[in-house]
Order: sequence, then structure tokens, then C-alpha cells
Amino acid sequence: MLFPEYRPRRLRQNDAFRRMIRETTISADDLILPLFAISGNGVQNPIPSMPGHYQLSIDNLIKTAETAYKLGIPAVMLFGIPDKKDPLATSAYAKDGIVQKSVKSLKNKLPELAVITDVCLCQYTDHGHCGIVDGQTIDNDATLDLLARTALSHAKAGSDMVAPSDMMDGRVAEIRDILDENGMSNTPIMSYAAKYCSAFYGPFRQAADSAPKFGDRRTYQMDPANALEAVREVTMDIEEGADIIMIKPALPYLDIICRIRDEIDLPLAAYNVSGEYSMIKAAEKMGWIDGKKVMMETLTAIKRAGADMILTYFAIEAAQELRTR
Repeated sequence: MLFPEYRPRRLRQNDAFRRMIRETTISADDLILPLFAISGNGVQNPIPSMPGHYQLSIDNLIKTAETAYKLGIPAVMLFGIPDKKDPLATSAYAKDGIVQKSVKSLKNKLPELAVITDVCLCQYTDHGHCGIVDGQTIDNDATLDLLARTALSHAKAGSDMVAPSDMMDGRVAEIRDILDENGMSNTPIMSYAAKYCSAFYGPFRQAADSAPKFGDRRTYQMDPANALEAVREVTMDIEEGADIIMIKPALPYLDIICRIRDEIDLPLAAYNVSGEYSMIKAAEKMGWIDGKKVMMETLTAIKRAGADMILTYFAIEAAQELRTR
């Protein structure tokens, strides 16, 4: 097809034509809103690096979740900020932990909203790592039991789905086993299967107070230079029982999302992480970009790459914008 017989601009000349041939569309159904739960009442602590987001006590958490639900957002991802931390992350799997209490309250108030819970130990350990520390080493196998106990406690509290984000080897199988053994075989697992050791997590670590106190997470999170390894990680988690696969971060890893989409037929999630959100917000504040347009272009790119669902701090803003279109 060559010019002048073929003129692509014919189908770009008005909004109706552009809508008719649009290949990728975003809807509120595609979005999952991350939320940060903290103890107290009436608490709404601003997260300086993530304007518009807060550490929320349960009463305010419910209000934000209600707003999301009314906009058609089907799910939230819940992170907890505990009152105390220790080497064994005991607050992570405590029956009265902040996530466990938040899940019960959310499901009581909004039973139709899907509540997904992040399963990790970094917010709950006094050293800030995602696993049990032995000297300067993260002990993979010793961590698995605590992760499984955490996931089980979330499921017992009413979580609709658990999402292990720690990147310990074998944790999906361990979680699947403990859920099945306790009569919770219907609880699905969304695995952070290819989670890269990324500098884009900085604002989240401020929000969740989860920065490691020594070293970094390169021994368990993936090297940003690797793509084939992502296929191996994803394949392992599927074989261990994952129901949904997640790629994190999203924007710097669109090639990984696309590659994994071609490799698997399970639902695929992508996490539009805090650093991606904060950079857009900062540029918008400086007047350098049109924030709403860049937000929607970003989410469209993630969906176009192959993601079925997007975890994003833009969820409420994007759902509101979609209602105007």
C-alpha cells in the first residue's frame, strides 16, 4: 500500500473515525488502586513524594476505597504500615495486624470491591529487607514460612487475593500449599513474578517506610538488564500455582510486558510504580507537560504492551478522566 492510493490520514481526520479504529482502549475495569493503611483514627498523612496519596487510617481508607469503587475501579491493593517492627516481621502475620484489620473493615463496608493484599515482610522488619536476615545475607528458605503465614492471615481476614512481592524463590508454591491445606483453595495468587531491582521504587519506600537499613535488594530482585530471566521467573511461578502474573515496574519494562504476553496465556498485570507517578506529577507541577494527557498516554502504553490490568496511583484520576470522554 503506497501513497497516493493509500492515505492513512483519511481515518485520522475526525474524532469519530479515530475512535472507530482505535486498537487499544483503557477502562476503569483495567485499574487497581494501591492504598497505604496505618493505625489510628482520622489519620491522613501526606506522602511528600507522591502528591495526592496518603497513609490512611482505616476510616479514611474506606472513604478512599468508596470513591474508587463508585468510579468503577474493581480492586485495591493494600499495603500496611505497622506500629512496631522486629527481625521476624511478626506484625506481618499477626491476627490483629493493620492489613488484617483493614481487610475486614473494607470487606464489611464494600463487599463487592476486590481487596488484594501485598504479601511481603519489608514494611514489618526492623532491617527493611523482604526476608529473614542471617548476618548480611537474606535467608530465602527461612523466609518462606513467614510469607506463607502472612498470606494465610490475610486470606483468613477476608482478602480476595494475595500478592507476594518479596521475590524469594519458591514462595508461590509455599503460599499455594498453605492456602490449600487450610481450606482456602479458592484464594487466587497474583505473583510479582518479574520484579526488578529498580530505582523507580523510591517514593514507595517513603510511603511504606520500607527502605532497607543496609545494602540493597539486588540479591533477590531482578537485574534490570535481564529479559530471558523474566521468562524463567514467570514460568516458575506459573508452575508453582500463580493465577495472575505481574511485571514491575511497568514503563521501563514495556518490552518485558510484551515478551511475557507472548509467552503466557494467564492474566497479566503491570505495576505503574511510584517513581513513574511522581515524575509525571513533578513535571506537571513545573508546567512542563499536560499531566492528564501524559497520564492517559502512559496507561495506554502499558495496556498496549499487553497488560490486562494496571496497578497505578493514577487509578482515581484516570477513572475520573475516562468519565469525561
